[in-house]
Amino acid sequence: MMTIQTSAGALIRDWRARRRMSQLDLALEAEISQRHLSFVESGRSVPSRDMVLHLAENLDMPLRERNHLLLAAGYAPHFGERPVGDPTLAPAMDAVRMVLKGHEPFPALAVDRHWNLIEANAALAPMLAGVTDQALLAPPVNVLRLSLHPNGVAPNIVNLAEWRAHLLHRLKALIDATGDAELAELEQELRAYPSGANGKPLLAEPNAIAHPLKLRLGDRILSFISTITVFGTPLDITLSELAIESFFPADPETAAILAELGRNRSV
Repeated sequence: MMTIQTSAGALIRDWRARRRMSQLDLALEAEISQRHLSFVESGRSVPSRDMVLHLAENLDMPLRERNHLLLAAGYAPHFGERPVGDPTLAPAMDAVRMVLKGHEPFPALAVDRHWNLIEANAALAPMLAGVTDQALLAPPVNVLRLSLHPNGVAPNIVNLAEWRAHLLHRLKALIDATGDAELAELEQELRAYPSGANGKPLLAEPNAIAHPLKLRLGDRILSFISTITVFGTPLDITLSELAIESFFPADPETAAILAELGRNRSV
């Protein structure tokens, strides 16, 4: 998202507020004087290119927004953005596919910054068998929309209210961190879908270690916990925004069912 602020100083002030940092906090983190930072934010001092990148680093700004900040300061963008099919990204995408394939017989998928599906392993397909609106499976497939839409996976999510609340919380945290307008629009859309709460308060199980996803598959119930994997040192915008979500069985019964499904696929 290109934020509505136009000057570099205003952008820095906007992101500092987003990170809940005072001028003194940021000045200490960046090892500059608060007076100098104040001059930069007010426009009385023009920051160098290195200073812009330094402040952006200390504000933990997404690479996309660091480019926007550079442009606002009068400098050329620093970070490249290539499509996932670009040959220069091949080693990274090969690594993604290796992670996805290696996670079988458990489901895993890779998504972009807007939760659009990039890649998935073979174990995901059975989980989508109950989707009645095939338009939800037409590229670009938005994983959150597919999950919570009443004609998507939602009818087969046994704990829909809990899982929906968990996904919306994650989405809100991502919006707060990035300021992405498209994600904010997606959040509004998802909140309009049926919640499955029936007016009951959502309480986590006392002994739970993570929010589970409980998914009905035929006459069986699968229970999953999930992890998120991101690239540790990306310098490309596309790569920095890519995430892999891996689902693990939360009980022995789920592990056995997934192993059975995996054996059947290999026959």
